[in-house]
Amino acid sequence: MKTLIKNAFFILFLLIITSCTTKEKPSDKKSNDLIHETSPYLLQHAYNPVNWKPWNNETLELAKKENKLIVISVGYSACHWCHVMEEESFENDSIAKIMNDNFISIKVDREERPDVDKVYMNAVQLMTGSGGWPLNCIALPDGRPIFGGTYFTKEQWSKVLINISKLYKEEPEKAVEFAENLTKGIQESQLITLNKEVPKFSNKDISASIDVWKTQIDTIYGGFKNAPKFPMPNSLDFLLRYNHQFKDTSIEKHLKTTLTKIAYGGIYDQIGGGFSRYSVDEKWHIPHFEKMLYDNAQLVSLYSKAYLNTKNNLYKSTVIETLNFIKEELTAKNGAFYSSLDADSKNKQGEKEEGVFYEWKIEELKKLLGSDFNLFKDFYNINDFGLWENEKYVLIRNKSKEVFVKEHKISLKDLNSKISKWKKVLKEVRDKRSKPNLDDKVLTSWNALMLQGYVDAYRAFEDEEFLKTALVNAKFLIENQLRKDGGLNRNFKNDKSTINAYSEDYATLIQAFISLYEVTLEEKWLTTSKKLVDHLFVNFFDENNKMFHFTSKKDENLIARKYEVIDGVIPSSNSIIANSLFKLGHYYSDKKYSNTSEQMLNNLKEDVKRSPVNYSNWLNLMTNFTKPFYEVVVAGNNTTEINKSLINNYFPNILIAGTNKENITVPLLTYKYNEENTLIYVCVNGTCKKPETSIKKALENIKK
Repeated sequence: MKTLIKNAFFILFLLIITSCTTKEKPSDKKSNDLIHETSPYLLQHAYNPVNWKPWNNETLELAKKENKLIVISVGYSACHWCHVMEEESFENDSIAKIMNDNFISIKVDREERPDVDKVYMNAVQLMTGSGGWPLNCIALPDGRPIFGGTYFTKEQWSKVLINISKLYKEEPEKAVEFAENLTKGIQESQLITLNKEVPKFSNKDISASIDVWKTQIDTIYGGFKNAPKFPMPNSLDFLLRYNHQFKDTSIEKHLKTTLTKIAYGGIYDQIGGGFSRYSVDEKWHIPHFEKMLYDNAQLVSLYSKAYLNTKNNLYKSTVIETLNFIKEELTAKNGAFYSSLDADSKNKQGEKEEGVFYEWKIEELKKLLGSDFNLFKDFYNINDFGLWENEKYVLIRNKSKEVFVKEHKISLKDLNSKISKWKKVLKEVRDKRSKPNLDDKVLTSWNALMLQGYVDAYRAFEDEEFLKTALVNAKFLIENQLRKDGGLNRNFKNDKSTINAYSEDYATLIQAFISLYEVTLEEKWLTTSKKLVDHLFVNFFDENNKMFHFTSKKDENLIARKYEVIDGVIPSSNSIIANSLFKLGHYYSDKKYSNTSEQMLNNLKEDVKRSPVNYSNWLNLMTNFTKPFYEVVVAGNNTTEINKSLINNYFPNILIAGTNKENITVPLLTYKYNEENTLIYVCVNGTCKKPETSIKKALENIKK
């Protein structure tokens, strides 16, 4: 089916790319229907001459009524190439006239509407073999796609519009035939069948998967081979666990290389902290400069866990600086977290330019740093290694502080003092530059990931401010995004909560609340997780294959209802849910939860073995089944203090429960409380070893 679609698309594309000319007309800057939206990305297009409309039932009905093809253009606020295409095509009057005369044009913020994005991204991937943003699809009036791609130049886009319009008017049967085949392909892709075989998972399967994985890793700079390079925090998180439990020295080396090179690179903001989305080169140097909340959230979690496991101070400083960035740039007064910072900002000429906020020139650095310049130059590679383009530099390290001080015959204390001074001076100067735009919408799932990040940082560094921030954010989400009917909303903007949430939002929030329970032992976070899971079963669960749809049964019907199972930069919603069901099954002795988790993994077992890099969070779950997994219960009057010591360890194969009173609502805690002593139980599937009063002795019962 995929080959048939690609061949048909290629023929269609050749028909479309024929010569044509257009004449430009000045824009009168009237607003279109997007002016009534709240998404910063949609509002950026509100004064385009294109008659953009938002994705809603009224717009879709209009397309059917007028029998017009639909342009579905998907992007996000921080997307550099989205801005480029807007400037070249969507602000062009002649392009706008073609679109307005022949199409119903819909702008979609992929972060608000990932359901729409996933369907049409799937279409483009089937047609072209790849995808990205901006995502531009042309569909029949009923929404079935017939053409798509990512970025187009003005000339290419003009040809596409004219020739697709001509094809539909003169030979509509060809367009309909292609749409039927493509829609069938979309509906059949990622179909998941129930695996009726008895679940069997083995350590051998996991190790074999890692052997496949090893063929794809970059042994010099870390990460995966070739550019562009994405950090892929969930993949590294699993490898951290794998090395801990399987003791693989090559994976241990790969982890250290990857985490070090990323923290040294330009993808990490050496002055202000925080990570960009990806680098365009293999050495993590030059990023696409947008900073996304979801990347930073997950990398905070990753580096916090890596610190717990290794006590590497580079990891600690990376987390602290990143959380300072989050606090300064992406945190609202109400405790919510904003979505992103743009890649572009204004240069000295007042024109938008990618990365200009983060670049440095030699003369500027000499003036700012004075006699320290030569030392700074060597530390941050103001040389050919750190050169970007046009005599501009993006700071990058390639040596540890320990090696650097030996080479330059200074003390580590003096170097650290100088680095702090350099960062302060450059940050003060940089903050006076035109700043990248902020996307200030609040998304439930991304907030949950950042909440998780703060919890993981608290576990690693025992900073009460991190826990306080996590609790404030959790309170915001409960009060604003949790509805009275037990469901969630996805979006919060202008003091208004909107958009029925997707499984991604439930999955990440359930996971974060379980983690919050483990560090606070406040039962409300565990019970809220359970209630959200039960809501998922009612509204998202497919009884036929035991998987969860991405959209609720209450949502509008798109041309396909998708399951999300592949772990990308963010783990798939199904893999997160399955991992949480595994834990909740232990907390509540609930076979429905446990069996569903196991069945979900069994459904994907062969996919996981074939392509482990795309199923890293499923491998995490598989390891729960193949290696020892423990329930650690702390019960007694001194529970809180003992738990603080317990959580400050790297144990990927435990869950934590605790109580300072007799508890009958959480089965795992039943009959554990003792008035006289605070006892620590280490259990497997509810069967516990002799309780200990010493945390050291209790932890000795936890095997890898």
